[in-house]
Amino acid sequence: MPMQRCCPPAEIASDSYEEEAALFKALGDPHRLRMLATLARAPEEVCVCDFTDALPLNQPTVSHHLRLLREARLVTCERRGTWVYYRLAPDAPDRIEAATRSILTQKVLV
Repeated sequence: MPMQRCCPPAEIASDSYEEEAALFKALGDPHRLRMLATLARAPEEVCVCDFTDALPLNQPTVSHHLRLLREARLVTCERRGTWVYYRLAPDAPDRIEAATRSILTQKVLV
């Protein structure tokens, strides 16, 4: 038996949003957001040891979070000896803004 409707059917977005979902998943943790905020404000790259010292996480967990941000292409890194230095990817702010805009763009009513 079909469900009784309260109103005409809404137009449901047909886009898959796979890329946006992956990006937002990488952003979906407060520790990763702190890391991104730190990198966005830092004048230079930040060593992984700084995150390990500042966050209430052990080193493997910090590395895990940084790996997820790297896989989402939100940060870049460079290994120097035993240390890895991170910086915000140059296009990260634009990609986050574009992903948000692609989802929340409203229909213009005339």
